[in-house]
Amino acid sequence: MKILLSGFEPFGEHTRNPSQDLVLALPEVIEDNVMIKKTILPVDHILAPQVLLEEIYTNQPHAVLCFGLASGRAVLSFEQVAINLKDFRIADNAGALIKDQPIVTGGPSAYFSTLPLHALLTAVQSAGIPAEISLTAGAYLCNQIFYVMMHEIAQNNLPIRAGFIHLPALPEQAANSKNALPSLSLEVSVRAAHIIISQLLLTQKLQP
Repeated sequence: MKILLSGFEPFGEHTRNPSQDLVLALPEVIEDNVMIKKTILPVDHILAPQVLLEEIYTNQPHAVLCFGLASGRAVLSFEQVAINLKDFRIADNAGALIKDQPIVTGGPSAYFSTLPLHALLTAVQSAGIPAEISLTAGAYLCNQIFYVMMHEIAQNNLPIRAGFIHLPALPEQAANSKNALPSLSLEVSVRAAHIIISQLLLTQKLQP
């Protein structure tokens, strides 16, 4: 089984991004039969989708797990839905501040994750890791690459299970923030990622 993982570079006021740290911390082979491919996306509304789609077609994975930062959230969030909207709260790293625009003109209003979200949630929570299924991926780059990825998979009938997972801030980020941010350690996020990948492998084996 081949899984593509993506994270984002730091953006805005953040000098680190836990999604980047997580992706880089994972090994390239898990359980001897799961090959991990990695990419770190720029926080750029033009380049990020291009890089992700290029990695998908280059690596032809069975599944794609995209990770991003949601500072202010207290738990790992499995995103259920991507919406066809770009409405940025802050500019991206290229300086673009986009308001109330579709991601794909004429595209569907939304796409749903094709990951087995409830099975993943149960597995992660059973390990004592706080997690939830979220109904909003926002309207920034995280939602944009989630939507673009699902649109590409749907339009081309690609045999790929895919979705997006938001991570809380790192403890170091919370400690340096002027606001009282909840946090999740990199070690716990890495453990959660291993559980998610193991569960994906199990569900892949159970498919007829």
